[in-house]
Amino acid sequence: MKRLPILSLILILLACSSQQSGEEKQEPKPQKTTIAEIEAGIRNYIDLETENSGGVFPLVHSRDTMNLKLVRVHTEYLSNLGPERHFACVDLADEQGDVYDVDFFLEGKPGSMKITETTVHKKNGKPFYSWKQQKDKTWSRVPIDSTDKTLMGVIEGKDAFIFRYEAIVPELKDSARIWIPIASSNDFQTVSLVERAPQNRGELMREKNYGNQYWYMDLDPDDSGMEITIEYDVTRFEKGPYEDRGSDPADYLGSSPLLPTGGRFNSILDNVLVGHRTDSKLMQARAIYDFVIDTVRYRKAGEYGTGDANYACDSGSGNCTEFHSYFISLARSAGIPARFAIGAAIPSERNEGGVNGYHCWAEFYADGKWWPVDISEADKYSALSTYYFGHHPANRIEFSRGRDLTFSPTTSSGSIPFFAYPVLEEQGVERSTQNTFTFERKKKIS
Repeated sequence: MKRLPILSLILILLACSSQQSGEEKQEPKPQKTTIAEIEAGIRNYIDLETENSGGVFPLVHSRDTMNLKLVRVHTEYLSNLGPERHFACVDLADEQGDVYDVDFFLEGKPGSMKITETTVHKKNGKPFYSWKQQKDKTWSRVPIDSTDKTLMGVIEGKDAFIFRYEAIVPELKDSARIWIPIASSNDFQTVSLVERAPQNRGELMREKNYGNQYWYMDLDPDDSGMEITIEYDVTRFEKGPYEDRGSDPADYLGSSPLLPTGGRFNSILDNVLVGHRTDSKLMQARAIYDFVIDTVRYRKAGEYGTGDANYACDSGSGNCTEFHSYFISLARSAGIPARFAIGAAIPSERNEGGVNGYHCWAEFYADGKWWPVDISEADKYSALSTYYFGHHPANRIEFSRGRDLTFSPTTSSGSIPFFAYPVLEEQGVERSTQNTFTFERKKKIS
């Protein structure tokens, strides 16, 4: 995974401040503390404080005490700053899914390290300060300008827009059937159906496993070239970890042809979870998340877009469906419930125009909540990898959720892997529609 160059700014902080005499130079050099010992020191401190505080790590920030849980230790940033002086950086998350990058300075020998300073460096990847070298060659913290605190492609809080979904039926020579996803309201989006054309055709229905709504129509050759239009008025809220009492997490541990578990995925986990087997499911999920970012490249080539975890593993590439399928297979193999959803990401840098096709994401279950992740976006924009572990931004719309969906009437294949574009069959043979998504934001963003 791409890393920010924090370590390069920290390594010379608090360097030796005085020259030793000739006599002192002849003394035996103190044994250097290893990185593993620094990691053990910071983890022991956090574990002890968490145990003493009823399962959460208390941290004072901006005069408020936050109750946090350890997500990961940044082993790549652990460092020695001088004799018995060390630096550690960790990620800690609160119940809302906000992830805080916290800097710790430690003193002492292995087994007896003490924390001398604790500062919150970032929230969801947005820094509160940076490091700057002074004239005397030391490093000091400097505040970050507010313009540096925006997240690329992300609208936080709330977004509202008109979304237009259009599909054109190809030339038909025989009778055909079509199933079209219809977005529904849920806890994170309010969707009003403004237009559905052609009117008075077909029927609105719901599939039984996940409750997804769809529009079913019978077609014939006279429908060749027909324009299907669906327009929504959408209000969408940023998503963080949440409780879902309407579902059983155990239902999201199973295996399927495109989301297999066990076997090769257990073998991969033997390496991914080295040192994490006794950690919380939250920490294990982060290790899997980082592994997928490290090993899969966003690339639309080959047989991408099928949502096949084996293909993602073999090719090391794919689009959002491969990233999240691979994550789900690994998470489920580790005993972490995980699930899939698909829709569209609305551009944040403009207020109207086209939307570049579908986008999908995932969620995993830990600490009694479902945690959103968007791994393909985190891979494309490494600075957002912290934000997308625990958040989905407000600028998106969800069409459907779940995998291996079955309809009534059923498709010729019996099920479809996921549901974003219309499914069209002419005499049992799958056909493609020409699809276009556009949007207009209701509250303009400057």
